[in-house]
Order: sequence, then structure tokens, then C-alpha cells
Amino acid sequence: FDSGSTHAFCLENREKWPYLKWPASLYLEGSDQHRGWFHSSLLESCGTRGRAPYEAILTNGFTLDAKGRKMSKSIGNTVAPQDIVKQYGADILRLWTASVDYWEDQRLGDEAIKTNVETYRKLRNSFRFLLGNLAHHDPADKVAHADMPELERLILSRLAGLDRLVRQAYLDFDYKKVVANLSNFINLELSAFYFDIRKDVLYCDPASSLTRRAALCVLHELFECLTRWLAPILVFTMEEVWLQRYPGEESSVHLQTFPDIPQSWADAELEEKWSRIRAVRKVVTGALEIERRNKTIGSSLEAAPVVHVADPDLYVAIYGQDMAEICITSAIEIKQGEGPSEAFRLDEVPGVSTLFRRAEGKKCARSWKISPDVGTDPDYPDLSPRDAAAMRERDAAQDAAEPQTDG
Repeated sequence: FDSGSTHAFCLENREKWPYLKWPASLYLEGSDQHRGWFHSSLLESCGTRGRAPYEAILTNGFTLDAKGRKMSKSIGNTVAPQDIVKQYGADILRLWTASVDYWEDQRLGDEAIKTNVETYRKLRNSFRFLLGNLAHHDPADKVAHADMPELERLILSRLAGLDRLVRQAYLDFDYKKVVANLSNFINLELSAFYFDIRKDVLYCDPASSLTRRAALCVLHELFECLTRWLAPILVFTMEEVWLQRYPGEESSVHLQTFPDIPQSWADAELEEKWSRIRAVRKVVTGALEIERRNKTIGSSLEAAPVVHVADPDLYVAIYGQDMAEICITSAIEIKQGEGPSEAFRLDEVPGVSTLFRRAEGKKCARSWKISPDVGTDPDYPDLSPRDAAAMRERDAAQDAAEPQTDG
């Protein structure tokens, strides 16, 4: 009865705690309190005030050992949180807690922690990529959404969808949904797809390139969204990441609110189109992986595959796309129609096949792409025309920045 009355002498004591209100927004405790504190509070409040003293309740299960046994000092199977924090850091423990069904009993052991350490490592590497590429980026240098390439608009569309999902998941206390969706987005859609494709543009395009500027704008939006969305869970890591980009004594990611994402970015039709383009890419990368395993090539840039597309609608979807850029090859040829029997295929992508062909020409010393036009610029004999233009622009900028001296 004493604990069930806490709402009365805590929440209604305006003189001592004027910032509290009755009823409470949330009661949270272990699952054993359904017949304990939650129940006694409900009975006392309904009897004296006619309603529950809380808007919602949140319960958590208990932590078991790796074999599903209750932790006990006598058995010697206890896992001390401070030991995990000391070895891996507090964010690893927080990540594990947020990635499981915390409302049920959960097993905790070395394998569970190691899985989260690997997840954390991948997330950290992605933020390192963002920070490295944004080091000299001015957020004021914006590219209008309508002027961006499709690939950039695709990523912004995904951000708009994730914004709705993440906000609702936090409201529902569904932290597992936040972690799962953001981890998949970062690992599968960014690291393994968008970052992989855009590395060439970010590293090798001229600074004035519209595609490069658009990519940097998207990286900036990714940084702003992902750090804030993950800050409630990875509190220390996101603060570290934030301060790398925005240093200062008064700077903190925990003083930020979730970003306002324009829902005009959402484009379901574009996402559907690119899911089909990615399916074609999957067939190409599958074919090249075989050649890599056979030591035929060391890098996908050594290839210039021929892709046969039998589906007319799919052929239209990829028409006009730079599929060599998307598949990270030096060149590519797209043909409409069924491919020969010896071509590589995937059952889950019917009507698409790939024949390996080696790229012809010389290797660019800067981008490592192989092309017949490498060396056509006499000032840069070991570069492609694109890379030569980038170097010429860089050299001109450096010359302009040097202090002028009187002759």
C-alpha cells in the first residue's frame, strides 16, 4: 500500500516538486510488478481518484545467463554490467539492451556481447566515413533537391521514411525497431551500396562537380539524422561523433532535437525503380565475385561486363543510368534480350544475366579505372580526362590561394 500511494505524495506535492504532474506519464519496473507496484498503485488510485495514476506502464524482463538460467552468486553465473562496461564501454551494453525484446527475460553471455561489438564497429566505421568526407564541407553549399541525381534523391527518400519509423518507434518504446532499422540502413544501404558507389565521385570528381556537391549534401543530412536518432541509445559515441564535427564547450548532440525531414523527399516510385536497379547490380556483382575468387581479377574495376536484360520494363528502368558507376566497373554494356546459356544468373532476379569481360585500356593512376582515354591529356599522361580536369581545377585553386609577390 505504501508504494502504491507514491503517486499521491510525490506527484501532487506541488510545493516540493512543482514540475511534476498527476497522473504520471509512465511507470516502469520489472515484470514482477504487474502483481506488485503497478497493481497496488492502480487499486489505490482507482479507489481514491477514479482512474489509474499513470498514462502508461513499461515493463522489463530479467537478465539470465547464456544458458537461460537465473543468475546466482552460488552458481557463479553472474555477469556484472560494470565488467562489460570496463571491457567494451557503456555503449555496447546500451546497444545490447536496446537491440533485444527487453520486456521479456533475456540471455546474456559472451556471444551476445560479441555480436553487438561487431554491430557497433560497423556503425562506427560508417560515421568515420561521414566525418572524413564532411571535414571540409560547408553546409551552406547546398544543391536543390530537384537538381540532385536520382541516387541522392533515393537516399533522401529513405531518410524521410526512416524519420516516420524512428519517431513512432521511440514513442512506442520499441528500441529494438530503432536499432534494427538504422543498423540495416547504415550497413546495407549506405556502407554496402551508397558509400561504395559514391567513393569514386567523392574522392576523384572535381570539387565543383554537381554530383559531388549533391553527395556531400546528402552526407550532411545523413550525419544530422543518424547522430540524433542514435543519440538516446549510443549516448557517448554520438556525443564523440558530434563534437568531432561541431566542437565547442556548449556543443552537444543531446541538446539537439530530431531533425525536421521534408516529407516531400519521400518518393515511393523512385524507391521501387531503384529496387529493380539494385537487383540488376546484384547479378553483376555476383558474376564478378566468381571471377575474383578465381583470381581472374583483383578488383571490379578490371571488368567491363555485358549485361542482358530480357524484361522490357526493367530495361527501361536502367536505361540512361550509369550502370558502370552503380556496379563499380570501368565500363559496362547493357543489351536487351535473353543472355546466352553460359551467362551468370540468379534465380531471384529472373531475366537478367551477366557475361564477364575484361576492361580494355590503361589504368588511371588516380581513380584506378581502366579506359582507352587514359593519357589523352598531355598535361596528365597517367590520368583519365575526368581526373585530369579535377587535378587542373585543384591546381588552379591552389595557385589562386598562394599569396602574390611583387616582381
